[in-house]
Amino acid sequence: MAKNIVIRLIRVVTLLIGLSILTFSLIHLSPMDPVNAYIGGDSSASPEQIEKIKEYWGVDKSPVEQYISWAKALLQGNFGISKLYRSPVIDIIQSRFLTSLALMGTAWILSGVIGYVLGMTAAINRGKWIDKIIKWYSYTLVSTPIFWMGLILLIVFAVWLKWFPVGLAMPGGMMESEVRFVDRIHHFVLPALTLSILGVANVAMHTREKMIDILNTEYVIFARARGESKWQIFKNHGVRNSIIPAISLQFAYFGELFGGSMLAEQVFAYPGLGSTLTTAGLKGDLPLMVGIILISSLFVFAGNLVADILNKVVDPRMKGEA
Repeated sequence: MAKNIVIRLIRVVTLLIGLSILTFSLIHLSPMDPVNAYIGGDSSASPEQIEKIKEYWGVDKSPVEQYISWAKALLQGNFGISKLYRSPVIDIIQSRFLTSLALMGTAWILSGVIGYVLGMTAAINRGKWIDKIIKWYSYTLVSTPIFWMGLILLIVFAVWLKWFPVGLAMPGGMMESEVRFVDRIHHFVLPALTLSILGVANVAMHTREKMIDILNTEYVIFARARGESKWQIFKNHGVRNSIIPAISLQFAYFGELFGGSMLAEQVFAYPGLGSTLTTAGLKGDLPLMVGIILISSLFVFAGNLVADILNKVVDPRMKGEA
């Protein structure tokens, strides 16, 4: 187990190096000029001022020099300074990551719990109308783009019914110190609901199949012959054998969850890590963009690592795999 974790850590280090090089290369190969993207339509900036901005940002150096300079600073724990926000990248990531983490964490828990309950219900009632409804619901959601679901919820609950605000993380025009907790929850509901609804389908279908396999095993058939009720079979055999695979699936879902949060934050103008990454990409803020990509990669890696460990604990046949 320890050997596998060490191998995984070595792999993630090489992955981060490769990602940072790829990001630097793509930015420099793109036709986008970060200085022009920053000053936008401000035609009052003189050529001398533009040169000073380039010198201040270090974009007048070659890509290799920029990358080496950035990598040296990163090894000392310095992610650099954001060109857009004029603040340390790590401070921006910390503040935005907490917002995204609350969003993803809520969606992760809700989708896991609801999906597991639906999957168990469908398996126990296999072939009945409730099983067909849950399967139809899951298949429909699996093929639904997350931004489309967000727009539907936005139109129904924010525009037509006016139950929730259209976007943002707090009411516009208010100081952050004046914002109440209830206001934050009010703005939080629709983005979290969008992420949660779509995450339900995978867990529900996986749990259904796993539970059907369990119900067809010889020890469950023996338990039925011994007179155990549906509830006893569910409690003694179903939950014990299906809960860990469902949890590991949820941890492996981290990558999809982060990608979905980016789209949900864009739809609802929610100021999380995903919307910040989009802004950094469009404005050519390379230090901020690379910093977010590295942190999000570590986040996804952590989820996959936990999923692998859980799988090895549950299934001894996987312990020998690297």
